[in-house]
Amino acid sequence: MPSHLEDYALVGDCFTAALVAKDGSVDWLCFPRFDSGACFAALLGTPEHGRWRLAPAEEIRAVRRRYLPDTLVLETEYETASGVVAVLDCMPVRVEAEAPSLVRVVAGKRGQVPVHMELISRCDYGHIVPWVQRLDGGIRAVAGPDGLVVRTPVPLRGANLTTVADFSVAAGQRVPFTLTWHPSHEEPPPPIDAETCLRDTESWWRDWAGRCTYEGEWREQVRRSLLTLKALAYLPTGGIVAAATTSLPEQLGGVRNWDYRFCWLRDATFTLLALLNAGYRDEATAWQEWLLRAVAGSPADTNLMYGLAGERRLTEIELDWLPGYEGAKPVRIGNAASKQFQLDVYGEVLDAMYVSRKLGLKEGTANWNLEKALVRFVETAWQKPDEGIWEVRGPRRHFTHSKVMAWVAVDRAVKAVEQFHCPGPLERWRELRAAIHAEVCQQGFNPERNAFVQSYGAKELDASLLMIPLVGFLPAKDPRVRGTVEAIRQHLMRDGFVQRYDPNQSVDGLPPGEGAFLACTFWLADALVQMGRADKARPIFERLLALCNDVGLLAEEYDPHARRLVGNFPQAFSHVGLVNTAMNLSECACPNDQRPQ
Repeated sequence: MPSHLEDYALVGDCFTAALVAKDGSVDWLCFPRFDSGACFAALLGTPEHGRWRLAPAEEIRAVRRRYLPDTLVLETEYETASGVVAVLDCMPVRVEAEAPSLVRVVAGKRGQVPVHMELISRCDYGHIVPWVQRLDGGIRAVAGPDGLVVRTPVPLRGANLTTVADFSVAAGQRVPFTLTWHPSHEEPPPPIDAETCLRDTESWWRDWAGRCTYEGEWREQVRRSLLTLKALAYLPTGGIVAAATTSLPEQLGGVRNWDYRFCWLRDATFTLLALLNAGYRDEATAWQEWLLRAVAGSPADTNLMYGLAGERRLTEIELDWLPGYEGAKPVRIGNAASKQFQLDVYGEVLDAMYVSRKLGLKEGTANWNLEKALVRFVETAWQKPDEGIWEVRGPRRHFTHSKVMAWVAVDRAVKAVEQFHCPGPLERWRELRAAIHAEVCQQGFNPERNAFVQSYGAKELDASLLMIPLVGFLPAKDPRVRGTVEAIRQHLMRDGFVQRYDPNQSVDGLPPGEGAFLACTFWLADALVQMGRADKARPIFERLLALCNDVGLLAEEYDPHARRLVGNFPQAFSHVGLVNTAMNLSECACPNDQRPQ
């Protein structure tokens, strides 16, 4: 059985990533990029679906682990009766043409500790057992397009479709292992030196972390979140994936299992603010440019999510040979929601472009031409129902949040003309903005509940409506905003965390029930800060920080009953929320103030 999500740490090379459990097992790894077929899929199946475990061969008395300061180099230290040994894990950051590798070094700290290695290499998400042959200093495994080369000075042997090794490490000794992917039709790449890779990788990440300009109260947590975001960025294109994994359930044992190894448009503004305010202008520019390339084309064909390079066809299929994380089925790759109509994404794109201009990112004429085309589409489509921010797999509705974001699209176009002198039909857009605003206030607000509600004519609440003050639709101190925030605090909070909507409500056509959505809880803290209630926001933020695992990582959601992280992991949007809320609560650049109010 896989470990709890809290037991995993992330290592990555800005092309792909691996999850390493406390017990020394790499249970998830996709080569050569995030959305490729996994060669270690024990996270979603069983050890027989692929893993690489490297740990003491005797009872472990204690485990201590950490990232080396300001890096993505993981050190896991094991104490046994014989002594202490550490395993250092990293993925060397590389240029695109280089072969991706996972490097593991076993270092003796005290005494002499017996160590066991077990490598179960599988391809195509644990479906294919590769052919294995010996090489000088290791083995090569081949299946279909994938080739894997393992090199180590330790003698390897095969047993039951598994590669194993047993050796001892004394204090001061270091034993290297490298796993390198290559196209199977090519010759294996030349060996790499594990110790050099460790040093260079540590130096690369420390240099990157050293560019962070945030020096507030939560410096360490913010830096760790920024390092995680960088690890989830696809270096060739600048796209940032929502998570490194697929099909980790939003409800333990449930069916809400989606592929998050794609880039969502709705993350755009929050991500830009987090990167720019922390001093990462190059990364913000790369993300903005990815965004513009991805949405280029007919506005009617805009997706809500895209592949790492802007791919639009993200065909969803089910992998029936995998039992899923703790039995949560089905396991899915691809995401059918990519073809939904979600009105809010047009607001997200225009909002991101507004923030880019306001904070001084470069732009070209093509940017504004694209924005005008998106606004023209919103003019014709804003009164249509959609699937909404939560990607409903059921009948379309007039979701209040979607209409608010349609207003944002037009508002940001108006401000582009007013503040940045971009050419456009100002009066027509002003009239449209006023019409959308009036309709939302009339049909999206329920006087009986004294709150904005999930959709027109409904009574149900929705945490997405916390965005109303954050995007400037209404001032934070407006009585309707105060009523909405208070209603959400009273009815959607469970054990101090916000759920997207009533957990007994089936919004998306699937069985009800899921964890608290961490991004929504960050939004609540941000809204309270805007309302002048930082004293109420701080304890919420501190409860969120307490959910981070021992190496500072967050998933998508938290199950208050099981007291466990759930959903895909680590989740970029959760870490973006951590960065922005920390800044909103600090005396530094405040993302709340950088959107129109």
